[in-house]
Amino acid sequence: MGERLRLWFERGGAGYRLRDAVTGEPVRWEDARIRVVPVAGVSFRPGAVDDASFDPGRRLALVAEPDNEHDPNAVSIWNEEQSLQAGYVPRDVAAELGGDEQAISLWRVEGGLRVLIVPADAWVGVPR
Repeated sequence: MGERLRLWFERGGAGYRLRDAVTGEPVRWEDARIRVVPVAGVSFRPGAVDDASFDPGRRLALVAEPDNEHDPNAVSIWNEEQSLQAGYVPRDVAAELGGDEQAISLWRVEGGLRVLIVPADAWVGVPR
């Protein structure tokens, strides 16, 4: 088992960049220890991602939907309070999730949102 992942969020234009809290080195979105995914799915709700509860740096809820008629591996993305759904984790990534990951809003893009998904035991320092 590898060392616990520790990340700092560093402010960027429309969200945050990632930095390894141990080494201080930048962490690229392609890093195998993390997943950065677009909010996806046919029920993607552009108006929802504009809500302040999806602002970069906010914790999000990943909700498994095993009874989803279109995909039994579906994982929806909600705000932390689970009062507003933004959409879904892309199908190929959702099938690989274990169900205990953390999700944090990372970066706003035109008409969408990128979400950071990290292991449950990862430490993520988000500026307040």
